[in-house]
Amino acid sequence: QVQLVESGGGSVQSGGSLTLSCAASGYTFRTTSMGWFRQVPGKEREGVASINPYGDPGYADSVKGRFTISRDNAKNMLYLQMNSLKPEDTAMYYCARAGVDWWTLRSADYTYWGQGTQVTVSS
Repeated sequence: QVQLVESGGGSVQSGGSLTLSCAASGYTFRTTSMGWFRQVPGKEREGVASINPYGDPGYADSVKGRFTISRDNAKNMLYLQMNSLKPEDTAMYYCARAGVDWWTLRSADYTYWGQGTQVTVSS
């Protein structure tokens, strides 16, 4: 069965950096787009970054220039490098597998989700 397991979350001060990782298993990782989403209580899940099977990325305006999504198809791993973190980046971050092969920030395009990893940025 499809499994997505995130790691790398934690607490950091404003301006700091974190790298999130997602280990994928149970399917052919290299054939699907992947994404990172985040959610705070009481708000809708927000698409942060996505990457297609060929490595082409897409980003939400709120993180452009600060976050970098990447994938290692040989290791079935997805990453999110987060730099210049701000308190408003505080959220639960989720790794997700898309049902399409183009990058997309629409949660409706995603069919499998991980359990999430918490990121907290203090001012």
